Amino acid sequence: MKNLSNKVALITGASRGIGAEVALHLANTGAKVIVNYSSSKAAASAIVQQIKTNGGDAIAIQADVSNSQDVKNLFDNAIAHYGKIDVLVNNAGIMINTFIKDTTDEDFAKQMDVNVTGVFNTLREAATKLAENGSVINFSTSVNRIMLPTYGPYVATKAAVEQLTRVFAKEVGNRGINVNSISPGPTNTELFTKGKPKAVINRLASLSAFNRIGEPGDIAKIVTFLASDEAKWISAQNIGANGAMA
Repeated sequence: MKNLSNKVALITGASRGIGAEVALHLANTGAKVIVNYSSSKAAASAIVQQIKTNGGDAIAIQADVSNSQDVKNLFDNAIAHYGKIDVLVNNAGIMINTFIKDTTDEDFAKQMDVNVTGVFNTLREAATKLAENGSVINFSTSVNRIMLPTYGPYVATKAAVEQLTRVFAKEVGNRGINVNSISPGPTNTELFTKGKPKAVINRLASLSAFNRIGEPGDIAKIVTFLASDEAKWISAQNIGANGAMA
């Protein structure tokens, strides 16, 4: 069912992982898609080509979400091409696992710049440039619900995202825009699996009721629903997507 026909969706960090899967799912349900990327031009172009091969419509636009001018240009270029943006998915993010005592200033700042400032920059643009009755979906994490060592700075950034989500929902609701966040659990992406021994991944999988970690498609289906008109009465909420892990 093409329940996102005539909608235009902008997904940040959409060249790989969950973001790429979200772009594909939104395109498959009829949306025109802007695949944002920071540095992976070839990967972003491949996603655009895959969407076009499947009969969809997509473009790739480079922007570093932590840079406010880049984000302004991202919105302006997307609107210049498609005429509007209806759906914003803030997927771009980085995760650096270290104990708090071992976290460098640089690593802390990197995560804050992308995960928090990046979301803030896009929300600021969306406040006036997202179409009436649009939808915003921000990415948080289910790790906020449990206490895992080495995730301290990362969960701090995502807690900030959840609070931005709640406040922004009240600020733009008068334009018919609903704003939610989604909290994936462990998911089979490079961001999550890189550097983790198989034993660690298996242990995290065992925390799920289904004895597995998530797949990008599991998350993309929920994002697609939140972007649809059927979800308009859901706003300022955080949706756990973790297979009962937390």
